[in-house]
Amino acid sequence: MPVLSILFALFVMGIFLTVFFMEPGRGIRFALSRTLEAYGEMLSWPFGNLYGFYETLNKMIPLAFVGLGLCIAYRMRIWNIGGEGQLYMGAFAATWGALFLFNDLQSPLLMACLVISMGAVFGAIWGLIPAVMKAFAKTDEIVVTLMLNYVAIFWVDYLVYGRWRDPAGFGFPLTAEYPAAARLPRIFDGNVQIGLVFVVVLAVFLEYVYRRTSWGQKSALIGDNIQAAIYAGVNIKLFTILALLASGAIAGAGGAVQMMGAQHRLQPGFSPGYGYTAIIIAWLGKLNPIGVVVVAILFGGLLVGNEQLQMFYRVPIALVYVFQGLVLFSLLGGEAISRYRIRFHKRGDE
Repeated sequence: MPVLSILFALFVMGIFLTVFFMEPGRGIRFALSRTLEAYGEMLSWPFGNLYGFYETLNKMIPLAFVGLGLCIAYRMRIWNIGGEGQLYMGAFAATWGALFLFNDLQSPLLMACLVISMGAVFGAIWGLIPAVMKAFAKTDEIVVTLMLNYVAIFWVDYLVYGRWRDPAGFGFPLTAEYPAAARLPRIFDGNVQIGLVFVVVLAVFLEYVYRRTSWGQKSALIGDNIQAAIYAGVNIKLFTILALLASGAIAGAGGAVQMMGAQHRLQPGFSPGYGYTAIIIAWLGKLNPIGVVVVAILFGGLLVGNEQLQMFYRVPIALVYVFQGLVLFSLLGGEAISRYRIRFHKRGDE
């Protein structure tokens, strides 16, 4: 069903692209041929070219970090929509540590441990706020986490446009570059950041936690039947807080890894919506850590392919967001079809 959902989204997206490529004096065949060419370019570069695939892996890393974090909350039916804000807070904390707190450190290993830990802590704090409000005030975590995204984004904008702006940056809103000790090593001849290794290790660890530990069993019980979990003596408030804490910590660590491994400086809009795309990735991966990594690779390729469309076919970024929305709606529709049998009958029939 997830595969069919993506194919349906591609089909509908093809209609939008065909309309986009329509030109006065040229028939629909021209627009259809351009659409097929665009799809070919979108899929061939990220998956049929070695350097394109390296870029796909780089795009996959922040998506997988946030997606893995969201899975922890979603398996308990806690709807964390704040992955974007938690990613931003991790990036903010990493920049604070790398440029101001630990900038005199010369050990890359110690620097990486401290900076990534700071990212995880601040991401966890951003998850703790809605966790406490949900556990003790019964607020809607969807609203709170969504609003906190804007707080985090505007906080980063305030810093990079103001006190943290690089004096040598020719007036552009960005910070100074990280020192050499605060940059993560790269693999595959320097083409892929080492965050790929972190993602794989984290996914394997979470898979073990879900399958072999009492935490995994209790979180699955809460997600399947919260009344049964209460009857079994599970502390729902504690698990709610811990789930959002862990979810935010992983997303925050992802923001720190993205800064240290790829960006090397903080700037506004460094995330093209990784936190929101990760919501789709988590559901397409069936909330399974290994599945999330696989789907993140697919979406990383789509991001790289969409960049090709923007460069060579002048497709606006708005159509990229249209496609992401189509995937989400198709996924939700596919889930409804797979869960329930749809029958048509005449009025009066039983």
